[in-house]
Amino acid sequence: MNQSQRTLQEYHSILPPAEVLAQAKKFFPSRNSLYAAFVEKEGAGYVTFRGQGGEELVIAAMERDGATLVTGSTYLFDMQVARFFSTLAPFVLEEELLPEIPAHT
Repeated sequence: MNQSQRTLQEYHSILPPAEVLAQAKKFFPSRNSLYAAFVEKEGAGYVTFRGQGGEELVIAAMERDGATLVTGSTYLFDMQVARFFSTLAPFVLEEELLPEIPAHT
């Protein structure tokens, strides 16, 4: 991944946005002390954390197209964001095919 792909990551989940943010608030403070981040601010649809050296980490969640779009933004904690996303229930797009129409002969 190049740096721009690591600093802003996206994930789609079936969990409601409030549940995603609640899980983030449990996940990031519980990491190894070197990679722990603690809640700094929170509001409707987002929570920000501060970690080692004042590093900022932002998790946001919003409903979009029948799923929850979760974004994570950070400069140094990209691996922890990816690990957090792997703990969330994924959204899987299922397509329904139209019934087959018999050919007229």
